Parts: sequence; structure tokens; C-alpha cells
Amino acid sequence: MDDLNALLAIADRMLWTTALVAAPVLLGSLGVGLLIGLIQAATSVNEQTLTFVPKLAATALILVLFGAGMTTLVTDFFQDIFHEIASIG
Repeated sequence: MDDLNALLAIADRMLWTTALVAAPVLLGSLGVGLLIGLIQAATSVNEQTLTFVPKLAATALILVLFGAGMTTLVTDFFQDIFHEIASIG
């Protein structure tokens, strides 16, 4: 039963790590898309490709700013996983 609790704790931490790593990129892309959509609605410009470049630029900027922190989160998670595997086996 203790192994089951350890696996559930790992699964819980995995989901939180995934959410923390994906959230900045998703929220930034959502914000830029919403802003561009409002501008398009106000100006009646219905160009589908207009939203692609700002979203791509925002995603690249977010990855530059927060990429090191995201990598640190994932690296720490994997180190903890490997320590758990070593202690179980």
C-alpha cells in the first residue's frame, strides 16, 4: 500500500509540473490571441494569418524569459523520480 501512495504522489506531482511548465506559454498565447481578436473585430479585418506571427513571437519571448525556470522544474522532477525508483528497487 505504501508503494501505491508513492506512485500516486508521483502522478500528482507530474500533473502539477506539467501544468506549471505549460501554463506560461498557453496563457501568453491566449492573451495575444484575445488581443488580436479584439483588434480584428474592431477594425473588421478578417485575415486568418494575422494572428499567427504575434502568437509565435509571444511564445518565443515567453520561452526565452521563462525557459530556464521551466527546464529547472522538469529537471528537478526527473531527479526526484529517479531517486524514488532507486529507493523502491
